[in-house]
Order: sequence, then structure tokens, then C-alpha cells
Amino acid sequence: MAGRAQYEELIRQFSAFGAVKRELGRILPADCPSGSAAVLTLLGRYGDMHMSRLTDLLAVDVSVTSRHVAHVAERGWIARSPDPADRRSRIVRLTAEGRQQLEALSARTTQLLAERLDDWSDEEVAQLIRLMTRLRASFDDCRPIPHRPPPAPGPVHEPEPDPTTRTPAHTRT
Repeated sequence: MAGRAQYEELIRQFSAFGAVKRELGRILPADCPSGSAAVLTLLGRYGDMHMSRLTDLLAVDVSVTSRHVAHVAERGWIARSPDPADRRSRIVRLTAEGRQQLEALSARTTQLLAERLDDWSDEEVAQLIRLMTRLRASFDDCRPIPHRPPPAPGPVHEPEPDPTTRTPAHTRT
């Protein structure tokens, strides 16, 4: 198991990784913020799905998912339709325009990574992919861990009073 110093360095690297995410976000078109790109990416990877599954995959609150879905639907990149098995539920799917947008996003991201990692070997890139995949799996795709209350304190043991020094009940105040 890694030592405390290694975990502290890992925390620093996670913080610094924010710069990488910000640069990736800067190459997105103005009308496609990162949440919208995530919706398109997940639909491209997994296909049509219920809003609840999309919420789980995004690891955000359903209200956040609804905002992202509304944004991409307004642009015609996805379609929402009632689930034939449960009319109260919605299924979302990519449209042809959404697939085009997803391809454009992928091209931009791939180009940026190719530029930034041009001095990395294929094996180094493969190793990074393996390690990031393993890290994600260790966090169960970043889904929140159910709250576990702290263990209840053990019973409090008060010392038994010494019967020789006990005050009679009628004299206690």
C-alpha cells in the first residue's frame, strides 16, 4: 500500500489535473458546454437510454441531467420520446445532428490530445489509459458512496457506587 506522502502527491496531481480539464473545455464550441458534451458522449457510447440511466452515468442529480438534456434537445442533437413500456418515462437518443456534433467534438479532443502528448510513446499513452481506467473502477465510476453513519459509541460504563458510601435516598438533594 502506498504511503501518506504518495497519497498527498496524488491529491496535488488531481488538483493540477483541473488545468487539463479546463483546456479540454476551452476547445468545446460555445453552444456545447462540457455537460452537453458528456450527454452526447454517453449516448454515443451506450446508445438510447432512459433519463435515469443517463443520470447514473453522469453521476449528477436528476435536475442537472434534465438541464443538460434540455440544452442538447433545443439544438436538435438528441430526441426524447416516451418509453412504450412506461409512458411516464423518457428515452433519449442521438439524432443525426447529434452524431455529427459528437464526431466534431471527438475530432477536436483527439487533435488536442495528439498535440499535447506528441512526445509520449504509444506504450505510455496505453499505460495512462489502463491506470485511469483502474482508478475510475476503484471509485465505481465516480458514483457517490452511500452515506455510512459513524459507528455508535459503545455503552458508557459508569462505575458502580461503593455501597459503603451510598447516601440514603431521603437525604439526597
